[in-house]
Amino acid sequence: MGSVVRINAITVPPERAAEFERRFANRAGEVSKSPGFEAFELLRPTDGRDVYLVYTRWRSEDDFNAWVNSAAFQHGHKAHSSQGPVGTASELWSFDVIQQETAAAGGEG
Repeated sequence: MGSVVRINAITVPPERAAEFERRFANRAGEVSKSPGFEAFELLRPTDGRDVYLVYTRWRSEDDFNAWVNSAAFQHGHKAHSSQGPVGTASELWSFDVIQQETAAAGGEG
């Protein structure tokens, strides 16, 4: 069975983008401690859109759900609760990884 991917597509007004990125920087490394975690990427739009993508890959759906329900997740999102959300909308997309390629070790020099 392959990994699962969860992408949170978050609409962030341009004037809030720096705050949004700062909040993620402040909790860097937290998700990687979670069992079943495989990868994280925060993707900034460069094509005029105002939607950031938060990409995470997990060993299983159960591992993702355990992270979302964990104290670490709640702690990481405390600014959202206390200071309000930076984004104006968000949508969670769910995928199963059915094919994957990575760069060959060493690459081309």
